[in-house]
Amino acid sequence: MKLPPHLHSFEGSLFDNRKGWKADPIRPVYSRHFREIETGQELRASLRAGEYAWPGGYACFFVTSDGAVLSFAAVRENLRSVLWSIRNRCNDGWRVVGLECTANCDESPICEHSGESIS
Repeated sequence: MKLPPHLHSFEGSLFDNRKGWKADPIRPVYSRHFREIETGQELRASLRAGEYAWPGGYACFFVTSDGAVLSFAAVRENLRSVLWSIRNRCNDGWRVVGLECTANCDESPICEHSGESIS
């Protein structure tokens, strides 16, 4: 999603250009990877931060409360269910609780939803 011209993201925060360059961020946590995800805001910020970790460019993936692996595409495709499960703390297989990267895995993880390899 492209931001309107008066907004910009810098170091994970969202700023409004109309308020001047010394203004506080309008959303301090806009685009950032969260290792532990407890809220919908943290999930959406992790999605905005992208599928790859920096530095290194390793692929990232989400982990659910029951230990399943979900790709970024699977979470985006089922975002409504994932957000509902996080909000209601429901362990139905969609509640994302963390973000991991492939650098910490011995084997390439497989998305439980799509069956695709995450690499």
